[in-house]
Amino acid sequence: MLVLAIDTSTPAVTAGIVAVDESELTTRADRVTVDPRAHGELITPHALAAAEAAGVTLRDLDAIVCGVGPGPFTGLRAGMATAAAYGHALGIPVYPVGSLDAIAAEVVRTDKPFLVLTDARRREVYWAEYDAAGTRVSGPHVQRPAEVETTSRVAAGDGALQYADAIGVVPIEPRFPSPAGLVRVAREALLAGATPEPLTPLYLRRPDAVEPTGRKRVTSP
Repeated sequence: MLVLAIDTSTPAVTAGIVAVDESELTTRADRVTVDPRAHGELITPHALAAAEAAGVTLRDLDAIVCGVGPGPFTGLRAGMATAAAYGHALGIPVYPVGSLDAIAAEVVRTDKPFLVLTDARRREVYWAEYDAAGTRVSGPHVQRPAEVETTSRVAAGDGALQYADAIGVVPIEPRFPSPAGLVRVAREALLAGATPEPLTPLYLRRPDAVEPTGRKRVTSP
């Protein structure tokens, strides 16, 4: 089956076409640009360019996989809105995937547990901990780097590069979710034709802008 994978939970604007079956998973084409201010501008062109490079049209897709964070509000919303719109227009399922899990799925396995950390801005990180088999055992959380308590000594994700010294870890690849990593997390559900979970964003904290809770009282002078 052919799957469009989308993620905008990190500074990387990511889209790719992945072929998946019972025996293998192959990235047919991808487009990735690291630009934290271009999610809304680039995600649709990236999806279309990946499909063209793979030699397929969007009508050939069987499903969509979308990273749902954790991630900053504006960037994350751009990718999820695009995935939802394509799913509705094409009449195909959209599978939500934790973006930290997608990074973890691409970590080269050792006999050691590891972290995945991404930049949450405000001098914070989104993070989760995984055992040596790649199973998430804690998180996701959002905290300041100095508040992250762990015995793991290696960490993937762009947050690991930024805050390696503060957390006390050695950075490892990958830095961002890849199309293959996203699809690998959803592979079992995809092949089973399972009904997707709701496409719900994982923000972990409230946006900076909030609606007023009540009207201000006006008094006459």
